[in-house]
Amino acid sequence: MVRAMDSEHRPDPPASLTTSPLATPPAGAAAGASLPRLVDIMNRLLAPTGCPWDREQTLDTLRPFLVEETYEVLDALSRGDVAGHCEELGDLMMQIVFQAALRAAQGAFNIDAVIAGISDKLVRRHPHVFGEAAEITTSDQVLAQWEDIKRAEKAAAGVRKGRTLDGVPPGPALVRAQKLGSKAGKAGFDWPGWEGSFAKVEEEVREVAEAARAGDAKAMHHEIGDLLFAVVNVARKLGVDAENALVDATTKFQRRFEIVEDLLTERGRTPQTSTLDEMDALWDETKRRERNT
Repeated sequence: MVRAMDSEHRPDPPASLTTSPLATPPAGAAAGASLPRLVDIMNRLLAPTGCPWDREQTLDTLRPFLVEETYEVLDALSRGDVAGHCEELGDLMMQIVFQAALRAAQGAFNIDAVIAGISDKLVRRHPHVFGEAAEITTSDQVLAQWEDIKRAEKAAAGVRKGRTLDGVPPGPALVRAQKLGSKAGKAGFDWPGWEGSFAKVEEEVREVAEAARAGDAKAMHHEIGDLLFAVVNVARKLGVDAENALVDATTKFQRRFEIVEDLLTERGRTPQTSTLDEMDALWDETKRRERNT
C-alpha cells in the first residue's frame, strides 16, 4: 500500500484512479505510455487546490517512505506475491514521480530529465547492443565492459579515486555504518577494543539527553544519529552483525507484544484500554515464559 502517508490515516485512492493489474496502454500505444497520467495526478495533488498533506511534504520528509516502499517491493518478491509486486512497484514509482515533482518546483530537474538520464546511461553502457563494440557474448564480458565505461565516465567527470572509504555502496543504514566503520578501523581510525567504542556510546547517550533537555530538534537528530553509529561500532568490535541483531530484536519485540495483546484479550481488554503498568507486568511474564521454554 502507498506509505507516503500511513494507510491508517490516508484513504485509498478512488476507483477512478486505480487500474487493473492487467491494464494496458491505449491501442497502438507503446508500453509506458500511461506514465504521463501518473505525473498529471501527482501535479494535481501538489497544486494549490490539491492535497494539503502532499503539499506539506519535502524531499527530507519523503526519505523514509522511499526506503519503506523499496522494502515492500522486496517483501512482495520474497513471498512470490505477483499482484502485491505490481502494487508495490506502483507505490515505489509514485515516490520517484513525487520527488521529481518537488525538484521540478525548485527549477532543478523534472521526471523527463530522470528518464532521459537513465535512458542515455543504458545506451552508453551497452555499446554492444546500441552501438559498435567488440563482440560481447558472455555476462562476465558485459560486466567488465560496464565497469570500464563507468571508470571512464568518472575520470572524465573529475571524480577523485582511491579514497579510504570508497567501495561502500548505499544500502541499509546499519549495514553501511558497519562497513564504513570497519574500513576506517583498518586504516587506523578506531577506538581501542570494544571498551573504547562502548565509552563512545556512553558519551553519545549523554549528548542525546542534553539535546533532548534543551528541546533542540536539530541537535537531537544529529546526536541520535551519532549514538546509533557508536552502537554499530560496538557491535562490530564484538563480532555482531548490527543489521541482523536489530532485525531479530524487532521480530522478538513484535512476538512478545502480540503475546501481551493475547493475554489482554483473555481478560477482555485491549492495549488501548489497559494501563502501562499492566502491560509491563504481562511483558515480564512473557519474557519468563520464553526463558522457561
